[in-house]
Amino acid sequence: MSLKIHIDDSAPPYEQVRAQISEQALSGVLPVGYRLPTVRGLAESLGLAVNTVAKAYRALESDGVIETRGRNGTFVAAAGSAAERQAAAAAQEYAERVRRLGLAEEEASAAVRDALRAAYGE
Repeated sequence: MSLKIHIDDSAPPYEQVRAQISEQALSGVLPVGYRLPTVRGLAESLGLAVNTVAKAYRALESDGVIETRGRNGTFVAAAGSAAERQAAAAAQEYAERVRRLGLAEEEASAAVRDALRAAYGE
């Protein structure tokens, strides 16, 4: 696993850690079942505060990218299916909410397209 933190980057360090681990897990660079370093170990190797790495790990676990197995450690999860399930659930919530708000389907779709462009930097 190779991570690089750029201090001059506009993204906070925890987000850089989260994004890089997520990208490596989803691309297969970090295979399912790969054991990640401990929070303390990764923080030390990157020169970051332990709480910064812990925040990134919590976000990754919430996203279904990694899973903590107690004292056994933290591992890359089978993120594809978990990520797809979470995305589908979020999409369902969004669809229900915009319908309650009275938005037309095209307006709701336009809002999603704008949000995706902003999120992916397009």
